[in-house]
Amino acid sequence: MDEEIIPILRVEEADVAVKWYELLGFTAQWEHRFQPELPAFVEIARGNLRLFLSEHEGDAQPNTLVYLRVHDVEAIAAEFGMTPEDAPWAREIELRDPDGNRLRIGTPLG
Repeated sequence: MDEEIIPILRVEEADVAVKWYELLGFTAQWEHRFQPELPAFVEIARGNLRLFLSEHEGDAQPNTLVYLRVHDVEAIAAEFGMTPEDAPWAREIELRDPDGNRLRIGTPLG
């Protein structure tokens, strides 16, 4: 197993969040609930990128900022009708998921 860091993002409705993250190329890997009526905890992945989406109130706060370094920010930007902007380190866009979490997404320059 490779060591990694996996951010946890707070979401109100995991199924709604998963559908939104699918637009970024993520797919659901698994979902856990302690009981059917209890909050969901979901892992999503896009290649080697992984995020946990949690309906549990104590896991994370909305408005978190996560940076995703990807191979082709242009394709993601097109999906959302955006044009990436140049920063000194990357071409980037910034999105907000349905729960207010911020995603800065960039492709390194050069």
